[in-house]
Amino acid sequence: MGTGRARISASILDADLSNLAYAVRRLERAGADRVHLDVMDGHFVPNLSFGAKTIRSLRPRTELPFDAHLMISEPGRYIEQFLEAGCDSITFHVEVEEPIEPTLRRIREAGRAAGLALRPGTPLSALKPYRELLDIVMVMTVEPGFGGQKFMKDVAGDKILPARDLLSHKVHGGEIHVDGGVNRETAELVGGLGADILVVGSALFTKGHDMGREVRLIKALADEGFQYQLNDGKPPIPRDRMVRFTALPKHLAQRLMGEIEAGGVPVIMLRGEGQVNPDGVRDYDLLVPATVESVVLERHAATRGEFAREAEGWREGLRSAGGAIPADVASPADAATPADVASPADAATPAGGTNTADSHSR
Repeated sequence: MGTGRARISASILDADLSNLAYAVRRLERAGADRVHLDVMDGHFVPNLSFGAKTIRSLRPRTELPFDAHLMISEPGRYIEQFLEAGCDSITFHVEVEEPIEPTLRRIREAGRAAGLALRPGTPLSALKPYRELLDIVMVMTVEPGFGGQKFMKDVAGDKILPARDLLSHKVHGGEIHVDGGVNRETAELVGGLGADILVVGSALFTKGHDMGREVRLIKALADEGFQYQLNDGKPPIPRDRMVRFTALPKHLAQRLMGEIEAGGVPVIMLRGEGQVNPDGVRDYDLLVPATVESVVLERHAATRGEFAREAEGWREGLRSAGGAIPADVASPADAATPADVASPADAATPAGGTNTADSHSR
């Protein structure tokens, strides 16, 4: 579980290909957040790597999300194989000479994150027709096809921040990946340009380097770049931090959760530690990502108050009908006012111990 903003998707292209299971276990122990799978067909790029069968064999070896980068000429032809192999996110190149939209839609229909990558010479405008279908924009800062190339600083400067604007319609979940030449020398720069996911390969498998230390160092440098270049010197909000938005009886919590999630914000509903209702069941906490807390407040603060008033009316109805808090759970601390449920302070209360690991649905 990461504690900062930056995430590392570790490429296994430079690993010992004869023992990839060992490589992914090493990456997991070292603190990598995802496994980056560079798939090459020898046509779209002048190199061959591995395919869906290898990925399927690796899938049971780790719980890390699989982040596939398809450098192949016909992604639409093979997309089902990569979905079935267990890829959590799939990115392919906008330069392919086949219809792009159907493949993006198929990835999203399968519940996976869909992305498009650009060669260094391809303008960002090539992605605009597919903007609404994208979860990921991958900025290539080397020519695709080989590991260990020199980082193209000018490409990073021209594309990473504008790519964030391209995904500005996604309140939560849109990611900018940077792939190529990312290491301890370039991490601060790409972090300062707003990159979310750093694809790191050869830097992790360099002989004599401690993989875990390299992961920690690259993440820290990327977060430092973000802090001082884009965040007014304030440390970035950890990507996985959740905060409590409110607490409500279960039936009302489910309704409000649906309203929030309809706006593209994920919600976690947990049995809370607050008041016990007349039916003997405690309220449920609704937790939202701290990174979008301000958006949720702007959209739903008034609705939260309405739900709190409805909850109190429901409680009074139960009491009037003879409902009572069971003696074995009642205590003075259980008594709470509507203000306790809907207080603005709730939105800033960290939900300790409720962070969720960075992942996509498989």
